Amino acid sequence: QVRLVETGGGSVQAGGSLRLSCKSSAMYFSTNRMGWFRQAPGKEREFVAHISASGGDTYYSDSVKGRFTVSRDNDNKIVYLQMNNLKSEDTAVYFCAAQIPPPSDDFHKWSDYDSWGQGTLVNVSS
Repeated sequence: QVRLVETGGGSVQAGGSLRLSCKSSAMYFSTNRMGWFRQAPGKEREFVAHISASGGDTYYSDSVKGRFTVSRDNDNKIVYLQMNNLKSEDTAVYFCAAQIPPPSDDFHKWSDYDSWGQGTLVNVSS
């Protein structure tokens, strides 16, 4: 079981920025595809971003495209989510997740992942 710990959440004004970090305990982190999801109160988990094991390919939901950037540091076993130009609708608990090889062919659903972090709260005020 891979342990994932998200940090970096907090309260910001609309238009501000935050960078979330997800530290993985995986021995072979560089083989894990990583995703970011978020969940607002009373709502389903929503796909945010995904990054390939090498970091060469990234994917974003339409709602965050152009504002968020996912990246990773395989040497330190960390995946990041840089969030710029934050909007009130970005308010949610953000989770990172890992796909352990062999990964699913899809990455847009929480069930496509094998391990999840506890989440970190992002609150954006307008």
